[in-house]
Amino acid sequence: QENLMADAYNLVGFQNHLRYGEQARVLRLIPGLERAEFLQYGQIHRNTYINAPRVLLPTLQTREREEIFFAGQISGVEGYVESVATGWLAGRNAARLARGEALLEAPSKTATGALARYVSGADAEKYQPVNITFALLEPLPESERRRLKRKRERHVRQVELALAEWDNWLQTIQDGAHTPRAATT
Repeated sequence: QENLMADAYNLVGFQNHLRYGEQARVLRLIPGLERAEFLQYGQIHRNTYINAPRVLLPTLQTREREEIFFAGQISGVEGYVESVATGWLAGRNAARLARGEALLEAPSKTATGALARYVSGADAEKYQPVNITFALLEPLPESERRRLKRKRERHVRQVELALAEWDNWLQTIQDGAHTPRAATT
């Protein structure tokens, strides 16, 4: 839903090189959209981001000026959850720096840690923004990969390990604030 009247909708992810007339033709092939009115057509847009591997540490602070932190799209993560996760880490570290406390590196087995590791340690010459994927998480040990034949089973195990690691890590960094727990399903 794009507005309060619920008479306009946004087609997320429809960036393309098609001319407007061709977009209308293609979209009208979809059942239910034959007579749709298109208020705006898709177009390619460019995400602006820093070359984080050259600039950032795993704490998400800059290598040259410790008081500057980057997170979210500008750091090279894509997606709302990824932006929130890196924002949480950068914000937490900015507060710790202001209090003179040691900065945090999220565990690399976790999604937040994997993203921080990627943006600070990827090949700077080929750096591209990413969403979190299982490929960014540390792989399971070979013995577990052999034991768990199905990809889904391996992914479930990676998530279990990541959640346990996250919860353990959170317990070690609490500073009197609330104690968040990893979500489980």
